[in-house]
Amino acid sequence: MQRDFAGYAGAPVDPAWPADARICVSFVMNYEEGGERSILSGDDGSEAFLSEVIGAESWPGKRNLNSESIYEYGSRAGFWRLRDILTAYEVPVKVYGVAEAMQRNPKAVAAVQAAGWEIASHGLRWLDYRDFTREDELHHMREAIRIQTQMTGARPLGWYTGRVSEQTLDLVIADGGFVYSSDSYADDLPYWVRHRDRDHLIVPYTLDANDMRFATAQGFNAGDQFFSYLRDTFDQLYEEGLRGAPKMMSVGLHCRLAGRPGRAIALRRFLDHVRARSGVWLATRLSIANHWRERFAPPSR
Repeated sequence: MQRDFAGYAGAPVDPAWPADARICVSFVMNYEEGGERSILSGDDGSEAFLSEVIGAESWPGKRNLNSESIYEYGSRAGFWRLRDILTAYEVPVKVYGVAEAMQRNPKAVAAVQAAGWEIASHGLRWLDYRDFTREDELHHMREAIRIQTQMTGARPLGWYTGRVSEQTLDLVIADGGFVYSSDSYADDLPYWVRHRDRDHLIVPYTLDANDMRFATAQGFNAGDQFFSYLRDTFDQLYEEGLRGAPKMMSVGLHCRLAGRPGRAIALRRFLDHVRARSGVWLATRLSIANHWRERFAPPSR
């Protein structure tokens, strides 16, 4: 697939969000805890990515109990704190669910379904897929679909790997069962791509309005920084919407990161800020994708 440096070329389409909303905000919970690297899962070392220890290294052939417990906090405590906050504010949430993580905590999956949240697939494992063969990555994709279908009663309609390979998007499109995917950070609006004679909808995600920056160098180190960044992103896009160019804002959350008390309260402050504004459409990514597909046909048609 060729790269596209033009996009909407400074003249974005009017998305015509429902109720003439000036901005669409999509909250995403990444549920990964239990799908990360561990020798207990047959990996060659411990997990070192997106934890409280900046610059951590994997321990070859060994368990890192500190790393394991940080991830366990996400499923044991962080998930439920975020669930309580987001349901109290009546926020429709998209969950990027790692299949093996969901398998290890069916009570969390039941709580997600009880809340009416959408679950998109976040792959079989929370791994870096850059060096996977096509056959192995396809096997993981099929297993992720199978497990989620078995657990929830429906196959995933959205996909987000995160740490992709060169063939990820090709596999997603070839599957044919996904309404959209989100392995892109290229725009503030959804857009169509054409690949192998198929049209595919991209609902782009974010790595900046994302609590992952608590776990990266030069990222957020306090809740007020997280709140300020989310607020400023929202305010800029809201102003653009008032000027006639509505956009979409994504907010990325992780149970082991934003689920910590000092960060969760920053999320509440942002939700208060959003709730104080009119003309805001809070939507899951599937709702956004369905809206886009109904209003905008692929350019090839």
